[in-house]
Amino acid sequence: MNDEVEFIIDSAREAMQNAIIHLEKQLVNIRAGKASPAMLGSVKVDYYGSQTPLNQVANVNTPDARTITIQPFEKSLIQAIEKGIMVANLGFNPMNNGDSVIINVPPLTEERRRELAKQAKAEAEEAKIGVRNDRKNANQDIKKVDISEDEKKMAEAEIQKLTDTYIEKIDNILAVKEKEIMTV
Repeated sequence: MNDEVEFIIDSAREAMQNAIIHLEKQLVNIRAGKASPAMLGSVKVDYYGSQTPLNQVANVNTPDARTITIQPFEKSLIQAIEKGIMVANLGFNPMNNGDSVIINVPPLTEERRRELAKQAKAEAEEAKIGVRNDRKNANQDIKKVDISEDEKKMAEAEIQKLTDTYIEKIDNILAVKEKEIMTV
Protein backbone atom coordinates (compact mmCIF):
# COMPACT_ATOMS: atom_id res chain seq x y z
CA MET A 1 0.00 0.00 0.00
CA ASN A 2 1.17 3.52 -0.63
CA ASP A 3 2.07 6.01 2.12
CA GLU A 4 -1.12 8.05 1.78
CA VAL A 5 -3.31 4.98 2.29
CA GLU A 6 -1.18 3.86 5.27
CA PHE A 7 -1.60 7.34 6.75
CA ILE A 8 -5.40 7.19 6.33
CA ILE A 9 -5.55 3.75 8.00
CA ASP A 10 -3.29 4.91 10.87
CA SER A 11 -5.45 8.02 11.35
CA ALA A 12 -8.58 5.85 11.47
CA ARG A 13 -6.92 3.53 14.00
CA GLU A 14 -5.98 6.50 16.18
CA ALA A 15 -9.50 7.97 15.99
CA MET A 16 -11.03 4.59 16.91
CA GLN A 17 -8.60 4.24 19.83
CA ASN A 18 -9.71 7.70 21.01
CA ALA A 19 -13.33 6.48 20.97
CA ILE A 20 -12.27 3.63 23.32
CA ILE A 21 -10.40 6.04 25.62
CA HIS A 22 -13.44 8.34 25.74
CA LEU A 23 -15.74 5.39 26.51
CA GLU A 24 -13.52 4.26 29.39
CA LYS A 25 -13.54 7.80 30.84
CA GLN A 26 -17.34 7.93 30.60
CA LEU A 27 -17.77 4.52 32.21
CA VAL A 28 -15.58 5.48 35.17
CA ASN A 29 -18.24 8.07 36.06
CA ILE A 30 -20.94 5.39 36.21
CA ARG A 31 -20.69 4.06 39.72
CA ALA A 32 -20.94 0.37 40.40
CA GLY A 33 -21.84 0.39 44.09
CA LYS A 34 -18.25 0.67 45.29
CA ALA A 35 -16.94 4.04 46.44
CA SER A 36 -14.28 5.52 44.17
CA PRO A 37 -12.65 8.98 43.94
CA ALA A 38 -13.52 8.94 40.22
CA MET A 39 -17.22 9.24 41.18
CA LEU A 40 -16.53 12.87 42.03
CA GLY A 41 -14.65 13.55 38.79
CA SER A 42 -17.35 15.90 37.51
CA VAL A 43 -17.54 17.98 40.71
CA LYS A 44 -16.43 21.61 40.38
CA VAL A 45 -15.81 23.84 43.40
CA ASP A 46 -16.08 27.64 43.54
CA TYR A 47 -12.46 28.48 44.36
CA TYR A 48 -12.00 32.25 44.64
CA GLY A 49 -14.51 32.92 41.88
CA SER A 50 -13.51 30.23 39.41
CA GLN A 51 -14.94 26.73 38.95
CA THR A 52 -12.10 24.36 39.84
CA PRO A 53 -12.12 20.54 39.70
CA LEU A 54 -12.50 19.05 43.19
CA ASN A 55 -9.27 17.05 42.94
CA GLN A 56 -7.31 20.33 42.56
CA VAL A 57 -8.53 21.78 45.87
CA ALA A 58 -8.71 18.64 48.04
CA ASN A 59 -7.49 15.09 48.56
CA VAL A 60 -10.20 12.56 47.73
CA ASN A 61 -9.87 9.11 49.32
CA THR A 62 -11.92 5.97 49.87
CA PRO A 63 -11.12 4.48 53.28
CA ASP A 64 -13.60 1.65 52.58
CA ALA A 65 -16.03 0.43 49.90
CA ARG A 66 -18.89 2.63 51.15
CA THR A 67 -17.16 5.89 52.13
CA ILE A 68 -15.48 8.77 50.31
CA THR A 69 -13.54 11.33 52.35
CA ILE A 70 -12.58 14.73 50.99
CA GLN A 71 -9.81 16.58 52.80
CA PRO A 72 -9.68 20.19 51.50
CA PHE A 73 -6.30 21.92 51.24
CA GLU A 74 -7.98 24.94 52.90
CA LYS A 75 -10.63 24.51 55.62
CA SER A 76 -12.55 27.51 54.26
CA LEU A 77 -13.48 25.39 51.21
CA ILE A 78 -15.64 22.86 53.10
CA GLN A 79 -18.95 24.64 52.33
CA ALA A 80 -17.94 25.21 48.70
CA ILE A 81 -17.07 21.50 48.34
CA GLU A 82 -20.43 20.44 49.81
CA LYS A 83 -22.23 22.83 47.47
CA GLY A 84 -20.22 21.56 44.48
CA ILE A 85 -21.20 17.96 45.27
CA MET A 86 -24.89 18.92 45.56
CA VAL A 87 -24.78 20.94 42.29
CA ALA A 88 -23.14 17.98 40.47
CA ASN A 89 -26.38 16.07 41.23
CA LEU A 90 -24.69 12.72 41.88
CA GLY A 91 -27.26 11.60 44.43
CA PHE A 92 -24.83 11.92 47.35
CA ASN A 93 -25.50 13.62 50.66
CA PRO A 94 -22.21 15.15 51.87
CA MET A 95 -21.61 15.70 55.61
CA ASN A 96 -18.77 17.64 57.16
CA ASN A 97 -17.05 17.17 60.52
CA GLY A 98 -15.32 20.55 60.50
CA ASP A 99 -12.10 19.18 58.97
CA SER A 100 -13.29 17.16 56.00
CA VAL A 101 -16.33 16.20 53.95
CA ILE A 102 -17.59 12.64 54.23
CA ILE A 103 -19.89 10.89 51.78
CA ASN A 104 -21.55 7.58 52.56
CA VAL A 105 -22.17 5.80 49.27
CA PRO A 106 -25.52 4.03 49.55
CA PRO A 107 -25.81 0.51 48.16
CA LEU A 108 -27.50 0.42 44.76
CA THR A 109 -31.07 -0.82 44.37
CA GLU A 110 -31.85 -3.38 41.65
CA GLU A 111 -33.74 -0.69 39.68
CA ARG A 112 -30.80 1.74 39.93
CA ARG A 113 -28.41 -0.99 38.78
CA ARG A 114 -30.55 -1.53 35.68
CA GLU A 115 -30.58 2.22 34.98
CA LEU A 116 -26.80 2.37 35.29
CA ALA A 117 -26.40 -0.65 33.00
CA LYS A 118 -28.65 1.09 30.47
CA GLN A 119 -26.53 4.24 30.79
CA ALA A 120 -23.37 2.17 30.19
CA LYS A 121 -24.98 0.61 27.09
CA ALA A 122 -25.81 4.08 25.77
CA GLU A 123 -22.19 5.20 26.26
CA ALA A 124 -20.96 2.08 24.44
CA GLU A 125 -23.38 2.75 21.58
CA GLU A 126 -22.02 6.30 21.30
CA ALA A 127 -18.49 4.88 21.06
CA LYS A 128 -19.60 2.43 18.34
CA ILE A 129 -21.17 5.29 16.39
CA GLY A 130 -17.87 7.16 16.69
CA VAL A 131 -15.94 4.15 15.38
CA ARG A 132 -18.36 3.73 12.46
CA ASN A 133 -18.03 7.44 11.61
CA ASP A 134 -14.24 7.04 11.67
CA ARG A 135 -14.63 4.12 9.21
CA LYS A 136 -16.86 6.21 6.95
CA ASN A 137 -14.41 9.12 6.96
CA ALA A 138 -11.45 6.83 6.21
CA ASN A 139 -13.33 5.13 3.34
CA GLN A 140 -14.19 8.55 1.87
CA ASP A 141 -10.54 9.59 2.12
CA ILE A 142 -9.46 6.37 0.38
CA LYS A 143 -11.83 7.05 -2.52
CA LYS A 144 -10.00 10.35 -3.11
CA VAL A 145 -6.55 8.73 -3.30
CA ASP A 146 -5.18 8.05 -6.78
CA ILE A 147 -4.73 4.26 -6.62
CA SER A 148 -6.18 1.24 -8.43
CA GLU A 149 -9.62 -0.13 -7.58
CA ASP A 150 -8.03 -3.31 -6.17
CA GLU A 151 -5.87 -1.26 -3.80
CA LYS A 152 -8.93 0.75 -2.72
CA LYS A 153 -10.83 -2.50 -2.01
CA MET A 154 -7.87 -3.84 0.02
CA ALA A 155 -7.62 -0.61 2.00
CA GLU A 156 -11.38 -0.59 2.69
CA ALA A 157 -11.17 -4.23 3.82
CA GLU A 158 -8.33 -3.28 6.17
CA ILE A 159 -10.42 -0.42 7.62
CA GLN A 160 -13.41 -2.77 8.05
CA LYS A 161 -11.18 -5.25 9.92
CA LEU A 162 -10.04 -2.38 12.15
CA THR A 163 -13.66 -1.34 12.73
CA ASP A 164 -14.68 -4.88 13.69
CA THR A 165 -11.76 -5.10 16.13
CA TYR A 166 -12.70 -1.85 17.87
CA ILE A 167 -16.43 -2.69 18.00
CA GLU A 168 -15.48 -5.99 19.67
CA LYS A 169 -13.27 -4.09 22.18
CA ILE A 170 -16.22 -1.82 22.99
CA ASP A 171 -18.50 -4.85 23.52
CA ASN A 172 -15.91 -6.42 25.86
CA ILE A 173 -15.49 -3.20 27.87
CA LEU A 174 -19.28 -2.93 28.17
CA ALA A 175 -19.62 -6.56 29.29
CA VAL A 176 -17.08 -6.01 32.08
CA LYS A 177 -18.81 -2.79 33.21
CA GLU A 178 -22.29 -4.37 33.15
CA LYS A 179 -21.04 -7.30 35.25
CA GLU A 180 -19.47 -4.82 37.70
CA ILE A 181 -22.73 -2.82 37.92
CA MET A 182 -25.02 -5.84 38.33
CA THR A 183 -22.83 -7.60 40.95
CA VAL A 184 -24.31 -7.01 44.39
